[in-house]
Amino acid sequence: MEYIPEPRQQLILCCECGTAIPPNPANMCVNCVRSIVDITEGIPKQATVHWCKNCERYLQPPASWLGCDLESRELLALCLKKLRGLTKVRLIDAGFVWTEPHSRRIKIKLTIQKEVFTATILQQTFEVEYVVSSMMCPDCTKIMAQNTWKAMVQVRQKVDHQRTFFYLEQLILKHNAHQETINIKEVKGGIDFHFAQRSHAIKMVEFLASMVPTRSKSSEQLISSDTHTSTSNYKFTYAVELIPVCKDDLVSMPKKTANALGQISPLVLCTRVGNAVHIIDFKTLQVAEITGLVYWRQEDITPVCSMRDLKEFYVMDVELLGHQFGRYALADITIQRMADVGRNDNVIIVRSHLGNLLNFGDTVLGYDLLTANINNTNFERLSSDDIPSVVLVKKSYPERRRKRKQRNWKLKTLNKDEGDLAPKKLEQDKIEADFETFLRDLEEDPELRQSINLYKDTSAVKRPVTDMDDDEDEEAPEVPLEELLEDLTIGGGDDDEYYVDDVDMA
Repeated sequence: MEYIPEPRQQLILCCECGTAIPPNPANMCVNCVRSIVDITEGIPKQATVHWCKNCERYLQPPASWLGCDLESRELLALCLKKLRGLTKVRLIDAGFVWTEPHSRRIKIKLTIQKEVFTATILQQTFEVEYVVSSMMCPDCTKIMAQNTWKAMVQVRQKVDHQRTFFYLEQLILKHNAHQETINIKEVKGGIDFHFAQRSHAIKMVEFLASMVPTRSKSSEQLISSDTHTSTSNYKFTYAVELIPVCKDDLVSMPKKTANALGQISPLVLCTRVGNAVHIIDFKTLQVAEITGLVYWRQEDITPVCSMRDLKEFYVMDVELLGHQFGRYALADITIQRMADVGRNDNVIIVRSHLGNLLNFGDTVLGYDLLTANINNTNFERLSSDDIPSVVLVKKSYPERRRKRKQRNWKLKTLNKDEGDLAPKKLEQDKIEADFETFLRDLEEDPELRQSINLYKDTSAVKRPVTDMDDDEDEEAPEVPLEELLEDLTIGGGDDDEYYVDDVDMA
């Protein structure tokens, strides 16, 4: 058997230190090459990144601001762009070195390669430390300073209650339409939204128009101008007026307008307000829709009675007539005023759309047109055949049943600035009563709940069941648990705050 010797690696001596090394074109060991050539030369070992503490964004030169999380790929890319000498070397690896979050320091470990001699490539690893310097971005500077808004949206409605604004507030929160606002201010008769850019204000106007019937006007005010560069600085104001017809309002219109809506009665009831006003003829169950274009073109469709004119009646008898439409059924209902119950036999027989919802012994809210003081041109022109004695609106529930109920849900509300017009005690009581009415509308109307978000209230305490509860045949309406969302907040933003419904109601 022939002996084959193993090949032995040839070694040479380093020309600098004399260490035996494998042959290489430089004839030097790695340590000697590193001592002679520093491939990290020209790359700064310390740098500064600017960070806005208000919006928590980092400055990306020259003028853009980028939101990044700690140890994220976006922050790593931003830090690498600040190192000028990286274009002369080959970047092999980069990663974060852990630091205390409150230390305002960011460390990155880099591995680079560079050809130092002919056919000699040196690889080296080093760390770069970044100092996080606090700096306010231009957007936050405008927010902190006074009178720096660029555009404003003024939302108004000519009604004597706040229910529409409560509903609109929930729509804005659900669709996150308030994200670009720099300030939300409560004023008499409505809300003002301030924006840093005109395009954001236009977007808000378009959002409001898609939710409820509106009309808007725009104006601009010259702030400053430069004759040398022909540039001007303007402030823009958009006045948005909401349709003054609300849910459960009694609406009157001329005969011509009623005929154009499908030969409907000139005296109808508003059942819902969305991107159009939904009305129903309570005597025939005929329905129609009034769009914003139709309303603002005519401007002769006016509410006759609103929620503050509702009176309570006692149901004596319900006679169904057989005609149904959705959840409504036509019926002749015998009612009596609550003040007359047990005192006299004065009863009123009215035709109503609430035949499926009412039974003997129930209480119902309606408009008493016999005793109401109505000052409306369209209403005065109606014939006596078109004007009923009472218009029933919705079923009511005894106050004692509602007070024993504690809601297991809550709503979010916008963080608004009251400004200099803080409500007085009388006005505050009126606002709380309107909000309680809005909450009851949510409990009673499933269609209304579909357009907003309701959240579980984990702080609600269940009241023990008593014998009085067992005696009640019918409970007040409640929101099903499956319709509630979990109360989850990510990031702890300041835009929203929670309103927890109180058990002691007005």
